[in-house]
Amino acid sequence: MGIYLVSVGAREWFDEDEDEGGKGALASALGAELSRRGLPPYQSVPEEPERVLRGAGMSFEEKLVPSMDGFEALCRKHLSRKEHDLLCGWSLLVPLSLDEEIRLPVGTAYTDTTLVAGAPRILALAERLATAVRLPVDEIPEACDNLDLTMWFLDGPAKDTAAARPGPWGEDLDTAFYVALYLRAAQHSLRRGCPIVYC
Repeated sequence: MGIYLVSVGAREWFDEDEDEGGKGALASALGAELSRRGLPPYQSVPEEPERVLRGAGMSFEEKLVPSMDGFEALCRKHLSRKEHDLLCGWSLLVPLSLDEEIRLPVGTAYTDTTLVAGAPRILALAERLATAVRLPVDEIPEACDNLDLTMWFLDGPAKDTAAARPGPWGEDLDTAFYVALYLRAAQHSLRRGCPIVYC
């Protein structure tokens, strides 16, 4: 068990059966709010692949295992309070350019309402943090289909890479994990055009 960050495919996104994991109520609420703001609907959600292949980059699944204390401190140091609250508080990430976040009166697995963030904004914030800690983005997994990032940091070559490429990122691998997690989540959402949620 635990908390996971996962991509959502079209079947699940438009499915009204919440007992089966459907996000139809969330999709409808977001559609209504986008319409109210004069924005186009978000309907071009791709299907998730039937088989998850590590490294394929077709789906996103990572587990939030390490402590977030260091990451929260990093955010407070390098981001404004509003930016910090958005990066650490969203519960739905969509590949849309939003001038401001959207709060929907639809509950999620962990919240009573849903805070929607646009992936371009989250990507920009994550890139700032990655620059601040000198994250070696060329070394960490780019595709995160099956806990690739989680395993790279927890059981993989993160420590060896930190020794070979020292920098602030290697001094606190838990913090670096979350910087990489939000960076890769936003990149995946934009590349695939899919929503990402906590489950």
